[in-house]
Amino acid sequence: MTKKVKELKEKAGGEGRVVRRTMRPLRAVWMKVGLEKVDTHEGVMVDVLLDSGAMGLFMNKEFVEKNGFKIERLERPVKVMNVDRMHNKGGDITHEVTCNIYYKGHRERARFDVCSLGRTEVILGMPWLVAHNPEIDWEKGKVELTRCPPWCGKSNEGKEEVKRRE
Repeated sequence: MTKKVKELKEKAGGEGRVVRRTMRPLRAVWMKVGLEKVDTHEGVMVDVLLDSGAMGLFMNKEFVEKNGFKIERLERPVKVMNVDRMHNKGGDITHEVTCNIYYKGHRERARFDVCSLGRTEVILGMPWLVAHNPEIDWEKGKVELTRCPPWCGKSNEGKEEVKRRE
C-alpha cells in the first residue's frame, strides 16, 4: 500500500471505512426566470427546471391557465411519454405558448409545449440546453449563460463589466 493511500484511509476514518461520496449530490438545477406574455407584455417570475432528459420546452397546463398565457392550438396533437415510458396522464400536447424569457441579461422568444407537469411549472430541455450551453456549477446549483448564440439577445454588458474589473 502506498503512503498516499494510507494517508487517505486515515483521513477517511481508518482502514475499514470507505468514502463513497465527497459532496451532497445535486439532483436538479433550477433557475428563477422572468416570462413575458407576448400579447400583453405582462411578466411573471417562475422557477424553471433545467432537464437534460427533456426533449423540448414545456409549460404546465395549470400554470398557463393560472397566469393567463395566450395558447395556440397545434395542427396535430403530440403524444407525451414520461420518464417511465408511460403516456402522460394529462394527455397529448394540443397547445403551445409563445413568450419571452429573461435571465441575467439574457432574453429570447421561445415556444413551450403545454402539458401536465405535476408540481413543475416550466422545463427547459435539451434543445434550449444545447443552444445555450450554460455553465452549471453543480455543487452550488448556479447557472451562467456565457456561451449563448447570437439570436438569443444575450446582453454583453455583464461580460464587459467583468473584463473591466479583472
